[in-house]
Amino acid sequence: MPSYKKLSLIVALLALVIFYYGCAAHPSIADHTLEKGEKYSGYTLSTENVFPVLFYRYGISDVSDLGFRLGVPIYGSGFDYSRTLFEKGRQRDVLNIGWSYSPNSNYDFTYYKFRDGKKEGSTMYWAFRTMIIPNGSYSESGQSTRIGFLLGMFLKSKLGLEVGYFHDFASMPLTKLYITSWDKYIKEEENQVKYGRFSVPHVSPGGWPTQHSRLVGFSLRATFPFDGKKNKTEKK
Repeated sequence: MPSYKKLSLIVALLALVIFYYGCAAHPSIADHTLEKGEKYSGYTLSTENVFPVLFYRYGISDVSDLGFRLGVPIYGSGFDYSRTLFEKGRQRDVLNIGWSYSPNSNYDFTYYKFRDGKKEGSTMYWAFRTMIIPNGSYSESGQSTRIGFLLGMFLKSKLGLEVGYFHDFASMPLTKLYITSWDKYIKEEENQVKYGRFSVPHVSPGGWPTQHSRLVGFSLRATFPFDGKKNKTEKK
């Protein structure tokens, strides 16, 4: 491969890291209800962190567990608590409360609805999430509160996929997500009249996404449990 192509690849990867590194982070949940004393661990790759995040969960009762995350090098680290509120047959409801460390450190309050598939280790779920960033990467613009949904699945307890979006309704109208640069759009005189109340900056003076940026609300994740299928079999 010519050297200029290698350089282009490196630049592209660095741009990707810079582009997403200001985003928030979220907990990595288990694909089943952990029993007391049961352990569940693995790593997650996501657009929020770019680099892998290791996670470890431990069942503190037959309906609740604690989770701990370690980001590489540090962003994405955090802790959370999950409790199964309802479980019958192949369905269960889980409440998760978590905190994550990042340039836009955040609190998550998530209500999950799980449904196990007919094949062992296959699970689908959706969730409603409220996300609070008390003081993000651009402190001058204040708190960001986000609300949204996510969809996910686990395949044979070996791979988890999840996508979600959580919108800050004080940052811009939901109907204007297609605007490429909201900061430029809101400065135009004709838009000030109608959308002047959405004046919080989406990009900091240094070029990083602020806590009000759409990027912070977007989540795309792949989770890889360690011995996930084995652990689930042992549980039974």
